[in-house]
Amino acid sequence: MSCSRQFVGRRRALAAGTGLVTGAFLPLAGASRTAAAAPTRESPLAAAPAYTNPVIWQDFADIDVIRVGATYYASASTMHYSPGAPVLRSYDLVNWEIAGHSVPTLDFGAKYDLNGGRGYVRGIWASSLAYRPSNRTFYWLGQIDFARTYVYTATAAEGPWSRLTTISTPYYDAGLLVDSDDTLYVAYGNTTISVAQLSRDGRSQVRTQQVFTTPSSVGTLEGARFYKINGQYYIFLTRPANGQYILKSSSGPFGPYTMRQVLLDLRGPIPGGGVPHQGGLVQTQSGAWYYMAFVDAYPGGRMPALAPVTWTPDGWPVVQLVDGAWGTSYPSPAVPTPPRQVTPMIGVDTFDGTTLKPGWEWNHNPDNTKWSVGNGLTLRTATVTNDLYWARNTLTHRIQGPSSTATVDLDISAMRDGDRAGLALLRDSSAWIGVKRDGGATRVVMVNGLAMDGNWNTTGTGTEVASAPVSGGRIRLRASADIRPGAPRPGTFSYSTGGTAFTRLGPAFSMGNDWRFFMGYRFALFNHATQAFGGAVRVTRFELSTP
Repeated sequence: MSCSRQFVGRRRALAAGTGLVTGAFLPLAGASRTAAAAPTRESPLAAAPAYTNPVIWQDFADIDVIRVGATYYASASTMHYSPGAPVLRSYDLVNWEIAGHSVPTLDFGAKYDLNGGRGYVRGIWASSLAYRPSNRTFYWLGQIDFARTYVYTATAAEGPWSRLTTISTPYYDAGLLVDSDDTLYVAYGNTTISVAQLSRDGRSQVRTQQVFTTPSSVGTLEGARFYKINGQYYIFLTRPANGQYILKSSSGPFGPYTMRQVLLDLRGPIPGGGVPHQGGLVQTQSGAWYYMAFVDAYPGGRMPALAPVTWTPDGWPVVQLVDGAWGTSYPSPAVPTPPRQVTPMIGVDTFDGTTLKPGWEWNHNPDNTKWSVGNGLTLRTATVTNDLYWARNTLTHRIQGPSSTATVDLDISAMRDGDRAGLALLRDSSAWIGVKRDGGATRVVMVNGLAMDGNWNTTGTGTEVASAPVSGGRIRLRASADIRPGAPRPGTFSYSTGGTAFTRLGPAFSMGNDWRFFMGYRFALFNHATQAFGGAVRVTRFELSTP
């Protein structure tokens, strides 16, 4: 199965449309998901104020969402970023934190180490997260490079996660189901949808069978999520990037299945953004159902949005609409009072402790001998290159929408001639502010024009467009990003040598909004050499703030 074959389903226009889903908003009596989502004893329900969409204005695409007891978890795509497959945690489906990552390192080949090749837009695509009550274990399952499927497990969502097995069948856009009899099934495919049964220990495939062929009138279906609800089997599928469909079987996991449209060309909650699609269904402790989808909203990426779901008497889900659209606001889910507040996704990081906080992901796997935390983040040069896209140990953080600012305190006293260190807006078209040290002189510069082509080969290593001399061993760098879809999508850069007063440097950078890179822009911390190894910088403080 070729890479180009699998991109077909993703080559749909991302323009938002209008439309609505028809159907009565009637409950499905006694609906439950699987044993993982069985009703639990609960404290009195919390008050239910309104929430607004997107519930997370950060780039978390291809969401799979589950409930284990009173806690909700979700997984997302990360492509070439490492560690991969973040696990999000919530107690109310609205407020989320990052708990950990299911894939500790992308050990799928040298290209994920930036060693003789590059893994841009490969790696962790749509994958699945599930919980198995019989052994109290979380499972993550996903295919890599259209070659094979990997399964990771953990007894706690935050980890540690370890690889359980590798399966030779590549389960493209997989959905993992833990059936009520504890059997493991996987729904997967692009246009042709199949179901596989795994062995009792989850380490191998017992059988696989095609169960559905998408009608030509629909086109492409992918992004499978697999459910058993009231004895019926459901495969939830997306039509990229403007529709959602569902298959239902009353005869078992291998079908036959019938299909119904859930939504098509539905107006989304982000102005200028796309149609909510591809995600998962989840049931609250009180029996209510919700659909968490993502909204294409470049340059920032794909943002999770949440809507209530009701069921027709004959067992089909219906998304609750507001004025014929996915609502920008709904009453919050009625859930027990959360045991604590979740950790905000914005704020200050001083890189204390012995590990990075889970909001950070490296651009490809890092060289772990060249960085450390504790009393700040130390980045020693790990690559000699003039191309940031080849530089190892570039550390990234998602941008908070609709606009946010990253401020970095940088100790540059250990830089060496030829070194480049700074703060970037990183994607297939990039720009940065940072420090160049050459011939013993130090300058702060703004560079734009970094670019990759559609095959993710570098076509521009950047042009210096503004600079200023600096002295001393410390500097503060700042990047601000407006990631609202549409024009002009500006990113701006500034610096300070005195602490509080910042000086703008260079022109505004217009962030690209082409969807084919899939991941949105990120703030990125980097330090690489152009001449020789030996230099280092120390990041003593990182702050992500909103206006």
